[in-house]
Amino acid sequence: MPDAIRLHGRLVRLEPMAPAHADGLLQAAVADRTTFQYTYVPADRVAVHRYIDRALEDGELGLAVTYTLVSTADGQVVGTSRLRELEYWNAGVWPPRPGHLNPDGIPDAAQIGSTWLTPAAQRTGINTEAKLFLLHLPFDTWQVHRVSLHTDTRNQRSRRAIERLGAHHEGTRRAHFKATDGGIRDSALYSLLHHEWPAVRDRLQARLTAPHPLPDDRSASGSPNRPVTRH
Repeated sequence: MPDAIRLHGRLVRLEPMAPAHADGLLQAAVADRTTFQYTYVPADRVAVHRYIDRALEDGELGLAVTYTLVSTADGQVVGTSRLRELEYWNAGVWPPRPGHLNPDGIPDAAQIGSTWLTPAAQRTGINTEAKLFLLHLPFDTWQVHRVSLHTDTRNQRSRRAIERLGAHHEGTRRAHFKATDGGIRDSALYSLLHHEWPAVRDRLQARLTAPHPLPDDRSASGSPNRPVTRH
């Protein structure tokens, strides 16, 4: 299975999710829930521990790599994201089945999902740098062919953010799964391909190094050209 390596930048570090993050995740989740309308975010301590347990289970099965996002400015947990729905095209079984990985354990495609940030970190350089990391790892380290993203079709804020990345809109999957409001949601599907990644990387780095914050990154600040260090 792919390693959940620690990723450390100027504004945010991505730590493989662990039980020790429970208190920080709870604080980030309950501080202000006004922007979580379309995203599942655990609402109490029991739900946070269940959330972590399932993330660790998915990691053991090679289904996902889950990160806790921590601000480098003050060490506070600001949210989480994961590389999930990892696809293994050379595992020797078709259709793909959980627990069946490629011989080298590295996936061929991935999806960025289960992302939520406490409102203070949304639309800031933290979000931009985290996205840079979450695309760098699959494209530059794993050499995947595709990274997918999807969101509730009603979530216009999320859709605009994905489109600003330069992701290609593939269409709508109707009645995709249960929505956070209890209904059944349609999902807007997007993707980035390996050959599209360099242009996307340049745009994200430009946002982080811009002398003045850009409209979608109000707190952007500098970031090195090679943002990922492993520990």
